[in-house]
Amino acid sequence: MNRPALAFGKLVSRVTDTALGPYQSAVIRIGFAATWLLFLLREFPHRHELYGPDGPWSWELGERLVADNGAFTVLLWTRSELWFEAVYLFAILASLLLALGWRTRTMSVLFMVGVLSLQNRSVFMGDGGDNVLHLMAVYLVFTRCGQVWSLDARRARRDRSGAPDAAPDMAEDADPDRADRVEGAGRPRTDRVGPLLWTLSGLVLVPATVLGAFDGDPFVPRVLWVMWIALAVRWVVERRAPRSQARILSDVVGNVVHNTALLVIMAEACLIYATAGWYKIQGSRWQDGTALHYPLHLDYFSPWPALAELLASNGTMVMLITYGTVAVQVAFPFTLFNRRVKNVLLALMITEHLAIAVVLGLPFFSLAMIVADSVFLPTTFLRRIGRAAGRTTDRLRPRGKEKAGVQGPWSGPEAATAAPGATVPVPAQGGGPEGLGEGSGAGDVTEPPRDTTARK
Repeated sequence: MNRPALAFGKLVSRVTDTALGPYQSAVIRIGFAATWLLFLLREFPHRHELYGPDGPWSWELGERLVADNGAFTVLLWTRSELWFEAVYLFAILASLLLALGWRTRTMSVLFMVGVLSLQNRSVFMGDGGDNVLHLMAVYLVFTRCGQVWSLDARRARRDRSGAPDAAPDMAEDADPDRADRVEGAGRPRTDRVGPLLWTLSGLVLVPATVLGAFDGDPFVPRVLWVMWIALAVRWVVERRAPRSQARILSDVVGNVVHNTALLVIMAEACLIYATAGWYKIQGSRWQDGTALHYPLHLDYFSPWPALAELLASNGTMVMLITYGTVAVQVAFPFTLFNRRVKNVLLALMITEHLAIAVVLGLPFFSLAMIVADSVFLPTTFLRRIGRAAGRTTDRLRPRGKEKAGVQGPWSGPEAATAAPGATVPVPAQGGGPEGLGEGSGAGDVTEPPRDTTARK
C-alpha cells in the first residue's frame, strides 16, 4: 500500500474510532454555558425590558419578524407572562446543568432552545458576542462535550470502577465501551432519569409539532426531532444489543458527527477573525492607525474613563494596537499548522479580549470570543488546568470522602494522583488541526477498577 493511501486510512480510522478533542469540547461547553448563565443572572432584574412584554421590541414586532425570517423561539407561543418567566428560568437551569456536565446530550439541546428562544425574541439585544453564542449553541448539540470535566464523566467513571449495577444511561455521552466494561457485572441498573427526560421532552415536542408551533424555518425542529429519536435508538441499542454491529455503527456515527461539529466550530472561529481582519483593512481609520482612538472617547464604552484616557493619550500605543489587531486577525487562520506561532497569536488574541472586557466594558462579548478561541488551546495546557483544579478540589474535599474514593467531576486523569496501578491514557498534544487529542471518547476518563482490599 502506498504512503498516501496509508495516511488516508489512518485519518479515516482516527475520525471514526475516536471522539477527538475531549478537553477542547469540554472547555467550550463550560465556557459558553457559563457565559450565557452569567448574562442571564446579571440581567435578571431587567429581563422584562430585554426579552419580555415590557421591552421596546414589542410582541407584534417580534411576531412579524419571526413570520418573515422563520426564526425559532418558544416565547412567541403565548403572551402569558408566566410562560416568559418559565422560559427564562428554564434557560438559567439548562445553562447551569450544561456547565456542570449533567446529562450533557440532553442539556445541550435544551441550552440551544433557551439561547435561540430569548435571542430571537429581541434580536437587537446584544453586543456581537450573542451572535457567537447563538451559533455555538447549535454546534454544541452535535458534540460529545461531556467526555471529561463533567458529572456524566464522574458517573461513568464510578460505574467503571466495578459497581455491579452498572448499565447504559440515556441522554448522556455514553462511553463506547460502557456496556461491557465490568466483568461479571450483575443485574443491570434501571436508568430512570434518562427515560424520564426523554418522555418529558416528547410530551412537549409532539404537541408543538402537531399544533404548528414549529412553523417557519424547519432546521431547529428537525434538529430536535433527530436528537430525540437518536437518543431513543442509542439507548435501545446499548440496552438490548451492547455487542452488536448496530452498537459499533452507533459509535462510528457519533464520533463522526462529533468530530465534524468540532471542525465546524474551529472553522467558524477562523472565519470570524478572517472576515473581521479583512474588513478592517478596507477602513481608512484602520489604515492610518487611529481606529482605536475613537471608541476610547465614547462614554458608552468607557466604564473606566481614566484608563481609557491614559491609553488614548499615547498615540504610538494606539497605532501599534490598531495595526497589531489587524495583523493578528488576518494571520491567525494561516498559523494553525504551526503550533508555536499559533499559540503565540492565540495568547495575543485572548489578551486583546481581556483588554476589551476591561477598557471598553464588554465582558460577555470578550468571554464569548475567549471561549471560541479555547478550541485551539493545546491539550497539555488544558490537562494542567484540570490537574490544578483536581488538586484544589482534593484539598477542599473532606478527608472521609477522599478515603472512600469519592471523586469530583475534575477527578480522573486530570487529578494530581491516581489509584495504585491505574493506567491513565494521554491524548495526543493538540489544540489545532495538527492534533486535537486522541482520547477515545469517554475512555479518556477511564480508570481500571480500584483495589480497595488494602484500604479495608
